[in-house]
Amino acid sequence: MATLLFVIISITFIGLGLPDSLLGSAWPAIYPDLNIPVSYANFITILISLGTVTASFFSAKLINKFGTGPLTAVSTAISAIALLGFSLSNSVLWLCLIALPLGAGAGAIDSALNNYVAVHYKSNYMSFMHCFYGVGVALSPYVMSFALSLNNNWRLGYRIIFIVLAVIAIIAFCSLPLWKKTSKLPDQKENEVEPITLSFSAMAKMPAVRISWLIFFSSVALEFTCGVWGCTYLVNAEGLSESFSAKMLTLYYLGMTLGRFVSGLITNKIKPLTTVFCGYSIVSIAIVLLLLPVPAVLKGISLFLIGFGNGPTFPNLIYLTPVYFGKDRSQSIVSSQMTACNLGILLMPPVFGLIADFVDIKLFPVILAVLFVITLISTIAYNKVAKTLKDTLKFD
Repeated sequence: MATLLFVIISITFIGLGLPDSLLGSAWPAIYPDLNIPVSYANFITILISLGTVTASFFSAKLINKFGTGPLTAVSTAISAIALLGFSLSNSVLWLCLIALPLGAGAGAIDSALNNYVAVHYKSNYMSFMHCFYGVGVALSPYVMSFALSLNNNWRLGYRIIFIVLAVIAIIAFCSLPLWKKTSKLPDQKENEVEPITLSFSAMAKMPAVRISWLIFFSSVALEFTCGVWGCTYLVNAEGLSESFSAKMLTLYYLGMTLGRFVSGLITNKIKPLTTVFCGYSIVSIAIVLLLLPVPAVLKGISLFLIGFGNGPTFPNLIYLTPVYFGKDRSQSIVSSQMTACNLGILLMPPVFGLIADFVDIKLFPVILAVLFVITLISTIAYNKVAKTLKDTLKFD
């Protein structure tokens, strides 16, 4: 029964990934259709991120009150409705209004399911769950590239993804009794602990927690800057077509999916942080390729390598949260880490949008390199304190 629940969780994570890559692959067609500047994507991504940050910040209290299953089902339905609204939009103002609930739905799902799987399942399950997220984010650009090939019909792409996400929401609601049954199983009861809701100020006092925030901020900022602006970079800086660039962006998300799948296969044999550092070596090679004057197609392939190398970072570090900080504290700390992630999403893609608009979109590889260096240095620091976390962390 626990396995069946994990299947439902994985399907839900496909739904979580579906909206995240839509805007990046559709934007080259959206902004000329609505007759707005390219940098207006900033407003939409900021509002999506604000919704996600807000939901992540309050998610620990909501989960402890309503439960993981009900919150996940409702949040998935909200995200589906928001995508339908995007497809019907005729102005950037309407897109901005819908962006808030779209982000809020994603933030609640992310915090709830990440902690649940980290507490109740083995480490490889976490990587496999995020592999399904990769399926979602890889599927959307493929669907959008198909829609764009039909007279740049980006609205059709949004409607197709809405239908898929609506079906996933129905599955989530139908699975609610399964959550109750699974919680009564002996092996699940062993993992049940009385959650402790920690204040932000208490968590901020701990150096290890602050370091984890920096890793999540920079690594996810790198991930989403690639996702939001990778397609536009290939079109405007490298001269590739919109539909072909959308397909190259699909390769990026396929790389992320494959990286997490491989991580799930090896995570029981290799320590999580070792897996993360192996991925970083691949990311470093990819960023060097982006900085070099190589053919545009190779730069598209570099995005695949970035996705493949950076993909294992998030699930492996999330899995370590209850290991290092305790299962009773993990929901609060995971929620804070999700907030750090979403601040990275909130700040960096819009910042690069301004750079692209007022400086040069060709700085895309340089920004990725800076974010990667921050991620690498903070992970090295986290690795040094990991062995003493349990002894040094004391929450007042």
